[in-house]
Amino acid sequence: MSGLFLHTLREDPADAEVISHKLLVRAGYVRRVAPGIYSWLPLGMKVLARVEAIIREEMDAIGGQEVHFPALLPKDPYEATGRWTEYGDALFRLKDRKKADYLLGPTHEEMFTLMVKGETSSYRDFPVILYQVQTKYRDEERPRAGILRGREFTMKDSYSFDLSDEALQASYDAHREAYQRIFARLGLEVQIVSAMSGAMGGSASEEFLAPCASGEDTYVRAPATGYAANVEAVTTPAPPEQSTEDKPEAVVYDTPDTPTIETLVAHVNGLGLGRTFTAADTLKNVMVKTRLPGSTEWTLLGVGVPGDREVDMKRLEASVSPAEVALLEDADFAANPFLTKGYIGPVGLAKNGVRYLVDPRIVTGTAWVTGADEPGRHVVDLVAGRDFTPDGTIEAAEVREGDPSPDGGGPLVAARGIEMGHIFQLGRKYAEALGLSVQGADGKPTTITMGSYGVGVTRAVAAITEQHADDKGLVWPAEVAPYAVHLVIAGKDPAQAEAADRIATGLADAGLEVLLDDRKASPGVKFADAELLGMPTTLTVGRGLANGVVEVTDRASGERREVPVDDVVAELAGLTGRA
Repeated sequence: MSGLFLHTLREDPADAEVISHKLLVRAGYVRRVAPGIYSWLPLGMKVLARVEAIIREEMDAIGGQEVHFPALLPKDPYEATGRWTEYGDALFRLKDRKKADYLLGPTHEEMFTLMVKGETSSYRDFPVILYQVQTKYRDEERPRAGILRGREFTMKDSYSFDLSDEALQASYDAHREAYQRIFARLGLEVQIVSAMSGAMGGSASEEFLAPCASGEDTYVRAPATGYAANVEAVTTPAPPEQSTEDKPEAVVYDTPDTPTIETLVAHVNGLGLGRTFTAADTLKNVMVKTRLPGSTEWTLLGVGVPGDREVDMKRLEASVSPAEVALLEDADFAANPFLTKGYIGPVGLAKNGVRYLVDPRIVTGTAWVTGADEPGRHVVDLVAGRDFTPDGTIEAAEVREGDPSPDGGGPLVAARGIEMGHIFQLGRKYAEALGLSVQGADGKPTTITMGSYGVGVTRAVAAITEQHADDKGLVWPAEVAPYAVHLVIAGKDPAQAEAADRIATGLADAGLEVLLDDRKASPGVKFADAELLGMPTTLTVGRGLANGVVEVTDRASGERREVPVDDVVAELAGLTGRA
C-alpha cells in the first residue's frame, strides 16, 4: 500500500449529494475533472474491470460476440433515423476542420445496424448478437450525483438481429435472464419494471432498477400481483363513463383572486351551492408547447388533469415523445391573449383551435369546476362530453402511492431506484431506416428485427456503493472488490511485518489478491482506511501474533474472529470465493 497511487480524504467533497459520490471520492476511486466528468484511479479501475468481466462472461454465455465502435461518429446515420434532431440538446455535436458534422456517440444502434448490413447477405447469417463496452456521451443539463448521472460514462450495449418477431422474443428473453445473473453476481438487488421506449423507439421495454433512496427514477409496484412500472409507463385506469343528462347546468361564477386550486376550492365552497367541493372536483388546465424534431415551430397544447394532482413533466415528455415539450413563458401568453392565466378552460381552448388532451379520469359525464376563460371567473358543473369534448387522453398527471394498480392488483406502492439496465424490442425501426434486409429462406427480402440491451458499467459501481456502503465507508461484494483481502500490519514489531509478508505470499499463491498496508502510519489511520476502502475481508497482524493468532474481520457484518496464523491462508481461500 505504500506504493499504491492512492490518497484518501477525511472530508466529503463539497459538491457531493449522495453516498456513492462522497465515498468513491474520499476513498480515492474517482476524481472530478469537470461537471459530470470523472477520472478513474487505480482502485476504481480494478472495480470497473471486474464489473466488465462479469458482464462479458454473461454476454458470451448467451452467444454474444464483442465488437468496438468509435465514440466519434458521423452525422449521416443518425440523420437517417431522425435521432440527430430527436436527441436535441443532449447530443454532443462538433465539426471537423472541413466543417463536416460529427457527434460523440450517446448510443450506437445505427452503427451496429450498418455493421450487420455490411457483413451479412443471407438468412443463414442469422441470428446475431453483438455487444460492446464503450464510453458514451450525453450533454446532461444538470449532471449530478457523481458518476450516477454524468456526461461521460461507460456502458455495455448489445443488439440482437433476428429474422422474425418470435426469434426477437427469444433473444430478448435470453438478455433478460442474463441481466438477472449479472446483477446477482454484482451483488445488486434489482426490480424489473415496465418502461417507455422514448427516443429508442420500438415496442416492449423494461428497466432494471436498483432500489435506492437516492435513485433518480420513481417506480411503483403492486405487491399482491408483482406488477411494477416506471412512473412514465404507468397507465391510469379510467372510471366508467356517466350519464350527461342528470347533471346540473354549467354556471359561471365570479371568483376573484382565485388563481390557485386552493383559493378556488375555498371560494366555491363559500357560494352556498349545497355541497362540498375538494381539489379533486376541479379541472386544472396546464398550457405547454410542443415541437417536433427538426421543426422550429412550437404548437400550443392544453393538458387537463384533476386539480388535486400536478403534471409530471417526465410523464408528459414520455407521452409526447419524440416531440420536445416546454411550459409556456410570458411571451407565449402575450402572443395568445385568449389564454387567461389562472382561469383557462376547455371551452376557450376549443374556440381557439388549441389541442386539448386530458387525464384518463376525465371521462364522459364527469362534472368539473374549471376556468371560464375570463379573468376572475370559473364555471361550475362543466360536464365532459356535454359542455366540452377533449381531443384525446394523455398520461401526464403524477402517479401517487395508493393509486389503483393498472392490473387490478390493489393500491400501488412507490419507491425510488437507480436505472441499471434497459432492454428494448426495437423491431424494424432502424433496419428499415438503414436498409437492413437479407434474402430469406423463401428467396424474398426479409427485413431484420432488432433488440437493444444496455447496462450501465460506471453506474454499476455507484449503485453497488449505494446499496452496500455503511457509515464507515465502502463495502464491496467479493466478485467486484479491488482486492479480496486487506492485510493490515498493526504494530512496528518486525515479526509482524515478516508474518504479514508470509501470509500475503501464501494468499497470492492461493489465487487471492491482497492489499498489504505496510505504511508507517498509526493503527487508527490504517483501520479507518481499511473500513473506507471496503475490501470484503480485513486481516490484522497485531499483538495476537505473539499467541500465534491473527484477527479476521468481515467488512459487511463487522464480525471479528481470531484464526491461527498457520491456518489463515487455507481458511480465507475457502471463504472469499475468489480463489
